[in-house]
Amino acid sequence: MASLLLLAAALLSSWAQLPAEASSWWSLAMSPVQRPEMFIIGAQPVCSQLPGLSPGQRKLCQLYQEHMAYIGEGAKTGIKECQYQFRQRRWNCSTVDNASVFGRVMQTGSRETAFTYAVSAAGVVNAISRACREGELSTCGCSRTARPKDLPRDWLWGGCGDNVEYGYRFAKEFVDAREREKNFAKGSEEQGRVLMNLQNNEAGRRAVYKMADVACKCHGVSGSCSLKTCWLQLAEFRKVGDQLKEKYDSAAAMRITRKGKLELVNSRFNQPTPEDLVYVDPSPDYCLRNETTGSLGTQGRLCNKTSEGMDGCELMCCGRGYDQFKSVQVERCHCKFHWCCYVKCRKCTEIVDQYVCK
Repeated sequence: MASLLLLAAALLSSWAQLPAEASSWWSLAMSPVQRPEMFIIGAQPVCSQLPGLSPGQRKLCQLYQEHMAYIGEGAKTGIKECQYQFRQRRWNCSTVDNASVFGRVMQTGSRETAFTYAVSAAGVVNAISRACREGELSTCGCSRTARPKDLPRDWLWGGCGDNVEYGYRFAKEFVDAREREKNFAKGSEEQGRVLMNLQNNEAGRRAVYKMADVACKCHGVSGSCSLKTCWLQLAEFRKVGDQLKEKYDSAAAMRITRKGKLELVNSRFNQPTPEDLVYVDPSPDYCLRNETTGSLGTQGRLCNKTSEGMDGCELMCCGRGYDQFKSVQVERCHCKFHWCCYVKCRKCTEIVDQYVCK
């Protein structure tokens, strides 16, 4: 037993010494997490095998093992949404490995880092809230949100709503644990980064919480809708991503004060609310590959020759120019409905021009 304890202490020590960018709870998205019913008697506890967890997150894992698979799903949802929102940007939210997920680019407290923290925290709220509703977690169930005051009297408030209250609380405990257990000197750059991360985590959680809305279903003979049952339902995650992208565009530049508080770099702007994103460092140059900043560059990226936006070849390629090549695209076409009941299509090929950054 003593030797096992020494081994566990050594493992925890080695995890604690890893640099911040080397390992993150985001890595739960990169490999499937075993659900409790899949555990094998005599196997290593799942929490000791999961990479990227801080000591506080590991303790929460031990208390709520059945939640871990859904935290992984939430992280995966957040990463996919990040990649969708930035698909036409120089930095496109690329994942680089299974441990750090995004690589060294997250070391910089930039706007992009702010968005990534926010959308991944939002993903956890979304996944846990839905798992509660679906009866997958023993510590929560359907939403207990009070009946909205503006709901018509003859409509029933019930059904099984997404438990966004529980999802918000659990995501706050788990995601913020890594930041809250750090102890940096007051007024240091490191403390500023911790406060930035906590602000953006909260902005992501609030986006999911505030966008949840009432959904209703009609009941009655032949769909007469003489009766309605309503419940609380999460918004589509794409809408959450769209809102956080707007917050990214208007993110506030901050700096740490000697008193250990974040303040605006430019006091002429409005003070950010808990729903706004903040950043403490300018964004690195994403045009060229840079091992120090973690930038992958835009060489080899597809661009749109006719666009004047960020996806256009001029901006995407950073003035380096682009190469043109032809590719064959196969699409379904001339589709016809046949009775009964299937659709038959032909395959059409088209040669299209594509452009790639030099």
